[in-house]
Amino acid sequence: MTEALPTDAENHHAIRTESHYRLMRLDDVKSVFEIDKQVYPFPWTEGIFEDCIKTGHLCVVNEIDSQIVAYGIIGMIVDEAHILNLSVSRPFQGKGYGRELLIYLLALMKRGNAVRALLEVRESNQTAISLYHSLGFEKIGTRKGYYPAEDGREDATVLAKSIA
Repeated sequence: MTEALPTDAENHHAIRTESHYRLMRLDDVKSVFEIDKQVYPFPWTEGIFEDCIKTGHLCVVNEIDSQIVAYGIIGMIVDEAHILNLSVSRPFQGKGYGRELLIYLLALMKRGNAVRALLEVRESNQTAISLYHSLGFEKIGTRKGYYPAEDGREDATVLAKSIA
């Protein structure tokens, strides 16, 4: 998706006035990596984030006063959008930023002609699973041993949502 991101005003969902969405840049990687380290026991590397930007994944950040507070990464394949990563900085969790970002990403997917969104989530992450269910995602499967865990591997719940 090479066209410009819609402005917050173009998004028909409630967006906090202090939030600003924009494409992730290579100079954002350190900040995004710091968020990933805060929220995941097994974070992505800086190189993975750089590769996502360089290979053309849709990488978006949400800023407040020039501080990145959340990010999302989407891989688009034909008419399917795969949410590869979505995170909110710990101090901003529980305040609706994750929901707003997901709604924003879904609007971008629709604009990019995706008809379905997919994602994996740790089975233990009930907060995220509740958020996804509240926005219409449904379980379509399980990936056994998908995520690294302290005591081995953890299963992932695979969720999907029609966005046509």
